[in-house]
Amino acid sequence: MDTKLTLKLNKKVIEQAKKYASDHETSLSRIVENYLAAITSESNETEEISPLVRSVSGVIDLPSGSDHKERFYKHLTEKYL
Repeated sequence: MDTKLTLKLNKKVIEQAKKYASDHETSLSRIVENYLAAITSESNETEEISPLVRSVSGVIDLPSGSDHKERFYKHLTEKYL
């Protein structure tokens, strides 16, 4: 059963949300409903990992204490500078 809900939001946010809804061929009401349903669901189901993701899990073996972000930054610096 659908019930009407009145919200008070910033005008700019409403305009952007309406454009987003139009661009995605849906209604603002549907977006809000889906969002509220998603954040209030009490699903304990875990998403199943696809066989492809499972096959590549653990492929990279980093040494303990390794700072992967620093290593990646260094790699990019060497590559592009």
